[in-house]
Amino acid sequence: QVQLVESGGGLVQAGGSLRLSCAASGNIFSINDMGWYRQAPGKQRELVAIISDGGTTNYPDSVKGRFTISRDNAKNAVYLQMNSLKPEDTAVYFCRANVRLLSRSYVEVWGQGTLVTVSS
Repeated sequence: QVQLVESGGGLVQAGGSLRLSCAASGNIFSINDMGWYRQAPGKQRELVAIISDGGTTNYPDSVKGRFTISRDNAKNAVYLQMNSLKPEDTAVYFCRANVRLLSRSYVEVWGQGTLVTVSS
């Protein structure tokens, strides 16, 4: 019913920057909060950034000041600008959205993930 498609991952040197994008499509009435999560090999998935439909953002201390989440409600899209990247930021990054469908029911949707590799 709803798909999230991420793009923008890749290989970057430590100290570099990347910008991830995620676009939602399907039977969308509206989107509440949207977020980015990551999962490194052998570790649990963790929150990277979250943004409400009103634009309120929240970040864990590990990325605060380096990462910035933003969204374009007209495009049903969310972005993650990542600066000053560190090798420990290496992970698969997932987009998540809390979507209200045209039927007015709610569904949580995840993207397929995009790999970010930061070399030292």
